[in-house]
Amino acid sequence: MSGAEPAADGRLRCPWGLSTDDYLAYHDTEWGRPVHGDDALFERLCLEAFQSGLSWLTILRRREGFRSAFAGFKIAAVARFTDADRERLLADAGIIRNRAKIDATLANAEVLAGWGVGELDALIWSYAPDPASRPVPRALGDVPAVTAESTALAKELKKRSIRFVGPTTAYALMQACGLVDDHLADCVARGGGR
Repeated sequence: MSGAEPAADGRLRCPWGLSTDDYLAYHDTEWGRPVHGDDALFERLCLEAFQSGLSWLTILRRREGFRSAFAGFKIAAVARFTDADRERLLADAGIIRNRAKIDATLANAEVLAGWGVGELDALIWSYAPDPASRPVPRALGDVPAVTAESTALAKELKKRSIRFVGPTTAYALMQACGLVDDHLADCVARGGGR
């Protein structure tokens, strides 16, 4: 499998980050960097769920549309969405108009609105593995799609009535939000933001 490769600037990056400028910017400035805050994590949780079965690039390029459509992913605001908002979302070409994913987002906001401040952040981060317990990936083939931690996180979220988050989606969330650092060993972004 492929290891880190040089970008146009000559610096080594994870190969997936080299295919478009959008991916490169996301790779270099966001992916794998710690994200905290209930609303920020709710956004990532929702976007990872919407990505299920699609390219992340599709979501990345529509992220501003999602933010606009879902009130900046403020949990309290989304929890107050009505049936009229649901119909608006189903007609919004700026997002992915998948009924099951939209319904899950609205239902999840309602559940999370009843949680205490910082509870989602604390729950998600409680599943971050000890970095010393994980081998540093040298090639893309070394990066898992699911781990024991992501399986446990998905199970706990489901137990708490959070929908549309399986072990693979939970692991993608863990990668995106910096709970794990899956930048390849020679990637310039490895360890960024830590």
